[in-house]
Amino acid sequence: MRNKQVIAYLVVITLLIITSLVAITVGGSTIGATEIIDLLTNSEDVSNTSKIIIFEIRIPRIIGAITVGATLAVSGTLIKAVMKNPLADTGLLGIQSGASLCAMIVILIAPQFMPMLPLFAFGGGISAYLMLSVLAYKDGIQPLRLVLAGVAVNSLFGAFIGIITIYNSEELQNALTWLNGSLASITVTDAKILVIYGTIALIIAMFTIPKCNLLALDDMTIINLGENLTRTRMILASVSVLLSAISVSIVGVIGFVGLIIPHIARMIIGTNHKYMMPFSMILGSLFVLLADTMQVIVFSPVEMPVGIIISLIGAPFFLYLLRKEKI
Repeated sequence: MRNKQVIAYLVVITLLIITSLVAITVGGSTIGATEIIDLLTNSEDVSNTSKIIIFEIRIPRIIGAITVGATLAVSGTLIKAVMKNPLADTGLLGIQSGASLCAMIVILIAPQFMPMLPLFAFGGGISAYLMLSVLAYKDGIQPLRLVLAGVAVNSLFGAFIGIITIYNSEELQNALTWLNGSLASITVTDAKILVIYGTIALIIAMFTIPKCNLLALDDMTIINLGENLTRTRMILASVSVLLSAISVSIVGVIGFVGLIIPHIARMIIGTNHKYMMPFSMILGSLFVLLADTMQVIVFSPVEMPVGIIISLIGAPFFLYLLRKEKI
């Protein structure tokens, strides 16, 4: 690892730590640095209310933002490697919509299956990916066909989600908040689920790094090396969908993270996934946590879903890519 890469890692990790400390102190009820220090030193001077706010609201929210950012960034890195397309992202391509549809069915219609929510979201995401692949394929998968197929898949699943929410209008407010991607209602249990599932999926993703680098080669070269190209792509896509589904099942739809972060990571670190994928994971965590912390500072006491804030950043970036890339 070169000095530039080491410095980049240190800077991002430092910023993540600083943002986490700031996020603990800001919110509807301001908690000063002195109270934070008292908590860390087990002082009895801290009120029970402050303890509840910090340990049951803010820390789970911070953990949620960090995990969601990491899983979505790595998911985007994997799906880009599979599709060989800089515009590929599970949110834009409709994969998150498929995961969202199955998650909404469980949440609004079959709540008895809530413990299996991440698995249902994963099934919906895989279904969307298979549909996308079929629609986009014609003598190979071209970037423009992929984007257009993603629009169609997003619209289709979005229509079904709309039907479900209308027929369950009593839960409409919660559904809308979830569909816009919010970290506001994350509980300690939610944070634990995110950490457990997310850690397992991220570890699996790290083992796919050699395959990601291999997919950067020409398809014929990969086949000549004895690699089963279809199987490799399916495995990597499945891990990407799993990472995205974990996020969707807990906090709802947060788009553009998988689009923006891998691009920035590639510009800073380079194209070798050995260094780029872990950097994307940390940078994604910083990005989502920073966006959520900024919305708390700017919009408090109104709770603005972090998915909206990220979309305001991601949409112009996507338009920039459309102009830059030759599609």
